[in-house]
Amino acid sequence: MLLQRIETDIVAAMKSQDTRLTVLRQIKTALVKYEKDSGKVLDEAAEQKILATLVKQHKDSIEMFVKGLRQELADKESAELLVIESYMPKEASHEHLDALIEKALKDTGAVAANQMGSVMKYVKTLLGDLRADGKVLSEKIKAKLS
Repeated sequence: MLLQRIETDIVAAMKSQDTRLTVLRQIKTALVKYEKDSGKVLDEAAEQKILATLVKQHKDSIEMFVKGLRQELADKESAELLVIESYMPKEASHEHLDALIEKALKDTGAVAANQMGSVMKYVKTLLGDLRADGKVLSEKIKAKLS
């Protein structure tokens, strides 16, 4: 389980005085909070959803810091983002996504923008162990359906 792996990494980071300690604690806090709030035991899907939320938060922060001309804070967030992403499945390449979208369009028979939701769902099932940024996926599907 991810939570046990994070706890092990926290201990190692404390012993080596690693700079990743703060973000590891942030991940652990988010995972434990989910368990307490929902009353459910974490499963892999919930873990990945929590990590995806943390990734999105960091990306939003980076964007705001860059706009606010606070590059040092953007760099710090970028470093933390890399740590979080290291616990997530590998991201699908743009070429692979394009191929999956083409297959989904062919299989679903979608030709109009109002069918985008069904194509998105189908592509997500085709991804398997890979992950894809929803925004990028949405933009690619919109471009194909336009």
